[in-house]
Amino acid sequence: MILAIDQGTTGTTAIVFDADGRPAGRAYSEFEQQFPRPGWVEHDAAEIWQTTERVAHEALAAAGDPPLAGIGITNQRETVVAWDRETGEPLHNAIVWQDRRTADRCAELREAGHEERFRERTGLVLDPYFSGTKIEWLIREGGVDPQRACFGTIDSWLIFKMTGSHQTDYTNASRTLLFDIHARAWDPELCELLGVPLESLPEPYPSVHPYGEWGGTPVAGIAGDQQAALFGQACHEPGEGKNTYGTGSFVLQNAGTVAPEPVEGLLVTAAAGEDYALEASIFVTGAAVQWLRDALGVIGTAAETETLAADLAGNDGVYFVPALTGLGSPHWDPHARGTIVGLTRGTGHAHLARAALEAMAYQTHDAVRVMEEASGAPLQELKADGGAVVNEWLMQFQADVLGVPVVVPEVSETTALGAAYLAGIGTDLWHAERTRAMWREAARYEPKMGADERGELLGGWQRALTAMRAAEEA
Repeated sequence: MILAIDQGTTGTTAIVFDADGRPAGRAYSEFEQQFPRPGWVEHDAAEIWQTTERVAHEALAAAGDPPLAGIGITNQRETVVAWDRETGEPLHNAIVWQDRRTADRCAELREAGHEERFRERTGLVLDPYFSGTKIEWLIREGGVDPQRACFGTIDSWLIFKMTGSHQTDYTNASRTLLFDIHARAWDPELCELLGVPLESLPEPYPSVHPYGEWGGTPVAGIAGDQQAALFGQACHEPGEGKNTYGTGSFVLQNAGTVAPEPVEGLLVTAAAGEDYALEASIFVTGAAVQWLRDALGVIGTAAETETLAADLAGNDGVYFVPALTGLGSPHWDPHARGTIVGLTRGTGHAHLARAALEAMAYQTHDAVRVMEEASGAPLQELKADGGAVVNEWLMQFQADVLGVPVVVPEVSETTALGAAYLAGIGTDLWHAERTRAMWREAARYEPKMGADERGELLGGWQRALTAMRAAEEA
């Protein structure tokens, strides 16, 4: 069996998968989200490790404490941890991928003419979403001495706690703004530009690699959450793609073994194995539902949104642009603010819940259309995974808006499954061809909406985006 650890933005999951790729034991634990200033998001790295240890042991117990062939890790990407290389203790809270504190610094770098250099070498845009300027901030403003610090993304932090080594994988390294995705190595010029010593960064390796052992079990597979989901969805051929619905949503398409040219609105990133991927990173989807629940009290649970949305015959012109941490692909506007348009005296909780769900589908639509244009290949179907796939109303609406089927796999937690597949390959439990055969369809949503209605809804969404931009410029 394989233990997969999925260290996410709001909690940590551990799943034990059997030899057929089916879950045999599962555990989950949330941890605290910290918001020290507007636009800042932090995690306690020590708490992340504590939850990881706990859920790993609980999942193994739930599975009957079976012998393990290997361990796979997948993680929230871009989030940065700094720890003391001697004591192993965190030197600062982890700065989360959603954090926008370096927006002005990214603007400075763009104005200085550095954008194209970053774009060509890393496949990324200059945005505070990525790790590089977060590390620079920790050194310049956070009081972290780079001579005593180890820097890394969450995978690197977990590997260190498990094995004592300072390592990462190519998929996570490719999200830092410091990694040359063509050479698959740290870029000395970019590191110097941001003041990050090369020796403070982890050694990068392929996703399938012997990273060391934890409790006598080899850690044999690592990938950032979205690349792990792409692998877990068996998207091994160029043109195959998926969307993961989580705190944000992430549309990835396998681009083959040659990195494509940079595309406006999209990212080019390393995929698991030797492949590359086109990616659209949507910052806020599920987080908008959490905001309605936790900040506004509009709903009691996320599950309520399905019933509330279905109770309405239409959206009555209410649209929610959930730019709560800026806008990601394909807009890339770090200064965008959340906007709700179309409010009347008749607007109620159901309208807001439905608008949050619709926004997930609209943002995915926008990303997919840009990706289709870039690849020249119309989407035939969208493989969907993540927590929101249990919302049947959303899945049907997504199919309607895209005009193509949305397919949900038997194992919806494909991020963890992808990490398990990689570890299984790394320990010779499975071959890559076997993992493709293990993918199983659970549900298929065929589009039912007419072209006129689809166009009307998408037109309303575009008008909401225009209103958001007008408010931003006012």
